[in-house]
Amino acid sequence: MLTGTASAHGVDTSDAGYIAEITGANLLPFVYLGAKHMITGYDHILFLFGVIFFLYRMEHIGIYVSLFAIGHSTTMLLGVFFNWAVSSYFIDAIIALSVVYKALDNVGAFQRWLGFQPKTKAATLIFGFFHGLGLATKILEYDISPDGLLPNLIAFNVGVEIGQLMALSCILILMGFWRRTASFWKLAFSANVAMICAGFVLFGYQLVGLFVVP
Repeated sequence: MLTGTASAHGVDTSDAGYIAEITGANLLPFVYLGAKHMITGYDHILFLFGVIFFLYRMEHIGIYVSLFAIGHSTTMLLGVFFNWAVSSYFIDAIIALSVVYKALDNVGAFQRWLGFQPKTKAATLIFGFFHGLGLATKILEYDISPDGLLPNLIAFNVGVEIGQLMALSCILILMGFWRRTASFWKLAFSANVAMICAGFVLFGYQLVGLFVVP
């Protein structure tokens, strides 16, 4: 039970069996799996929520989301294609900390603590690399056929991007309504504190998985 709870990138049993059995290029199924994987990846959603929390202009949102997409697309494709075997608990722990980092950044913690503002675009790209490696580690847990591997990975990544756009659209719609209310600025700090707490809870789950679960 704990291992299932701790993982934000899990592939359910039916999908795992399907991945293990098929051979050759199966583009549409992998697009579907990628989209499903992204939409159900709550750590991805939390990080995206943090990234766009104080972004209002679509060009700014596009830049940051593109950097995140470039990051996770790169390491997801390379990680699976070159079989970069890394503990999924370790990677997911870093991903959980990315949520904490972004929420702290949103409340200006680094400016107060360090006296300067870290490069938010660089951080988004770097954490995108880790998010992509998290995707790769989960895919590598299943016996995916080398026959058609590259097109299937590309299709999976296209699905991930579709899922990201769907999740982002929902977030932007909800944020748009929330920002029009007086409660936004009253609750903005509390919302980011809640994200920090959620990130640390996810981090704790992954540590348990890393050091306790056999």
